[in-house]
Amino acid sequence: MERKKNISMAVIKRLPKYQRYLREMLNNDVARISSKELSEKIGFTASQIRQDLNCFGDFGQQGYGYNVRDLYNEICSILGLNREYKEVIVGAGNIGQAIANYTRFDKLGFSLEGIFDANPKLVGIRIRDVEIQDIDQLKNFLMHNHIDIGIICVPRINAQKVCDILVEGGVRAIWNFAPVDLIVPDDVIVENVHLSESILTLTYLLNERDEQN
Repeated sequence: MERKKNISMAVIKRLPKYQRYLREMLNNDVARISSKELSEKIGFTASQIRQDLNCFGDFGQQGYGYNVRDLYNEICSILGLNREYKEVIVGAGNIGQAIANYTRFDKLGFSLEGIFDANPKLVGIRIRDVEIQDIDQLKNFLMHNHIDIGIICVPRINAQKVCDILVEGGVRAIWNFAPVDLIVPDDVIVENVHLSESILTLTYLLNERDEQN
């Protein structure tokens, strides 16, 4: 199927939600679904759903709707979930440990290869059979292991230094939980998860609703 060029980030960010709802439908033995029915479940308009999916190909059949399993498999493929990704976590504090313990990532094809921290009290502790290593070992580890994704969970003051080590070690995708904008080469992808910005968006929306009421 031919994929359109220059697909907007808004469309891309909706794909994981499609994937999640379609997985739930498969678990409930739903075989096919119309865009209208999908709209009622997901919360997007039927027109929006059709437009989003048309960016990647022609998946539905008029009068039939979508084959749930086929659409689920196609979206998984679009999201790159038809391969394994090797990742490391740098920073074994609360956020790093929470990510390491999230078993859903394993099912999606993300393999946690290493956890690193500067705190000697944490070094040697195992999280789901992965031992926390001293951060001084990170460069050598990256040299001998092909890592796809680096997950940064360190304080902002150390985030850029950790990022530089990851990039130098061949990592080309970074999931950043530090509250700082990282500087990376053009061929490195960064997805920021700034918790404070997220909750401030929530308080804005909460206050907007209060003012309207």
